[in-house]
Amino acid sequence: MTYTLDAFVKDTQAALGADNSPAGREKVRQLLEKLLTNKQFVDDAVGPAAPMGTRKLYEDRDLGFVVLAHVNAKGHKSPPHDHGSSWAVYGQAIKYTDMSEFRRLDGGSDAGDARLEKVKSYRLEPGHAGVYDVGAVHAIDYPEGSRFVRVTGRDLDHVKRLKYDMAAGKAITIESASASR
Repeated sequence: MTYTLDAFVKDTQAALGADNSPAGREKVRQLLEKLLTNKQFVDDAVGPAAPMGTRKLYEDRDLGFVVLAHVNAKGHKSPPHDHGSSWAVYGQAIKYTDMSEFRRLDGGSDAGDARLEKVKSYRLEPGHAGVYDVGAVHAIDYPEGSRFVRVTGRDLDHVKRLKYDMAAGKAITIESASASR
């Protein structure tokens, strides 16, 4: 039987309802990889006929998690950023996304002076997902036509987050849904 968005949502509710910790979010990552094996879901959510941009596929009223489809016409490289008090799971559907993870060296957690060190880089290929826990600093770099599904712990439009200007050594507060603004 094909694994559907509805099944993913129910399984995610169960996973996070039982354990909304890094272990529960790892389960969400595994479930998203399972969902990405459904060719019809991928075609409908992020395929050639899907609308460009980011759109919400599901938002959970009780647990707060959001499932988003990202259909990217142009390539993009984000600065290092976090998701504040939220977490995110990126699931690659079409093409790839190069991910980089960073560690903050200055001991801070707020805007202002900040020093980062890149600790890991890898490529998410179609069918693979990565989890970025609360406060994890990461950057994404994807080519034109890259498409992915992202699950966040909350609607990021309402979460204060940080982006990092490595050249200036600064952490800057952002409040919009895009870490590149």
